[in-house]
Amino acid sequence: MIIKLERIKLQTRKSEEAINITPQVEDVVAKSGVQNGVVNVMTSHTSSGLLVTEGIPCLEEDILTHFSRLFPEEADYHHRRYLDFDGRMGFNADAHLKSILGGISCMFPIENGKVVKGSRQTIYFMEYDGPLERMYFVQVLGE
Repeated sequence: MIIKLERIKLQTRKSEEAINITPQVEDVVAKSGVQNGVVNVMTSHTSSGLLVTEGIPCLEEDILTHFSRLFPEEADYHHRRYLDFDGRMGFNADAHLKSILGGISCMFPIENGKVVKGSRQTIYFMEYDGPLERMYFVQVLGE
C-alpha cells in the first residue's frame, strides 16, 4: 500500500475566486506511483472550499454570484463581533458559510494511474475570503 500526502500552497488573487486545480491533483497522482486506489483533496482553511463541477468561466461566475446572494458580506451575522478567544473582530461569517455549503473536500478513484472523473468534471479551489496564501492537501492511497 502506498500513501502519499502533498501540501500545495496557492496564492489567491481576489476576494472570491474559483481556481482550477485539476492539473495539480492529476500531477500528484501521476508522480505517486499509485495505479489503483483513491485520491482525496482537502482545503486546510475554514473560509475556502473545494467544488467539483463543469469547468467553464460562466459557471464559475454563477457559483460565486449565487453564493454571494445566499450569504451577503454585510449581513447581520452573530460572528460579526469581538472574539475574545481570538483578540479580534469576526468579519467573515459569509466566507465560513460558503465553505460549509460548498464543502471542503472531494475524492476520486484512481485506475491505471489516472484520476477517474467525468469528462467535464473540474476540481476547483474556492477562495471566499482572499486574497491570501492558502494550502490544500492531496492524499493518494493505493497500490
